[in-house]
Amino acid sequence: MAVAFGICAVYLIAAFITDLRSMKIPNALTVSAMLSGPIFHGALDGWEGLLFSLKGLGAGFLILLIMYFIGAVGAGDVKLFGGIGAWTGLWFTLQGIMYSVLFAGAIGLLILLWRRETMKRVRHVVQSIAGVFVMKSWLPWRNSQEEHLRFPFMMAVLPGMISTYLVLHM
Repeated sequence: MAVAFGICAVYLIAAFITDLRSMKIPNALTVSAMLSGPIFHGALDGWEGLLFSLKGLGAGFLILLIMYFIGAVGAGDVKLFGGIGAWTGLWFTLQGIMYSVLFAGAIGLLILLWRRETMKRVRHVVQSIAGVFVMKSWLPWRNSQEEHLRFPFMMAVLPGMISTYLVLHM
């Protein structure tokens, strides 16, 4: 399993570098991780290894897909977490998502405080949520997507994955 975490670490570093440079994670990186993880685990542990990998891939991909549909992450992040799950399995991936989202919230808050936009953003979020409940439509939320605070999600994913590894393996 140490080999799988090592390969995943290289994968995360490559994704981090490309995301910081271009706010995109290339398909060549994400898709190759989603394909090679199940092959590796299947070859190593047979059907049990393949199932381990596919559960992680599915969970990472599907949870981030939901986040993609609400506009919280990009499509590359969805495939990124599919790749992480393919290499690290279900439980590591679930905890990695949790820590990454917590780091993203902290980074977003720091950016808002730095820009002195906190109250403006809070009012906007409350108005969007109220619009969803009053109008019973996601339209108010989706219309405000272009105003969302954006930063490379890998800035939160990398410390999230490191934290997950430390919590689970140290």
